[in-house]
Amino acid sequence: SSNLHLVISEFLRGKQCRPFYAPTDVVFDDHNVVQPDLLVVCDREKITDACIQGAPDVVVEILSPATGRKDRREKRVLYERFGVREYIVLDPLNETVERLVLSDGRYGQPDVFGWDETMTFHVFPELELKLWEVFEKERTEAVHERYPGYIAENR
Repeated sequence: SSNLHLVISEFLRGKQCRPFYAPTDVVFDDHNVVQPDLLVVCDREKITDACIQGAPDVVVEILSPATGRKDRREKRVLYERFGVREYIVLDPLNETVERLVLSDGRYGQPDVFGWDETMTFHVFPELELKLWEVFEKERTEAVHERYPGYIAENR
């Protein structure tokens, strides 16, 4: 969470959009209030002293065994319904990231990225996220996983 927040915060420095992290309430309506792990809001009118009023532009949920199903099912439907433009689901256990992009009011199939890949945000295409840095892994581990017989002397 903190690794991702640092990258996003640095990228957004001096820009219109603002990053937030839990516990920040996002109020969609009287019955739907959530606290995403990370979020980005570009419409400053949605930002109040108490909460975010309306859909953030980007929401990131970090899965845990206790919240995984809720994040993938209930929150996905909620974020789609209220117009969150980009929904990122980070899975620390499987070291993957799923990116869902809103198009014509619906999320399509997620783009899935492994820890050894680079992901760009749909909302911020110039922001490249090196997932090995988010997951705190050495990039060279990817070579060893893909090519088990590889040894450093072969470089």
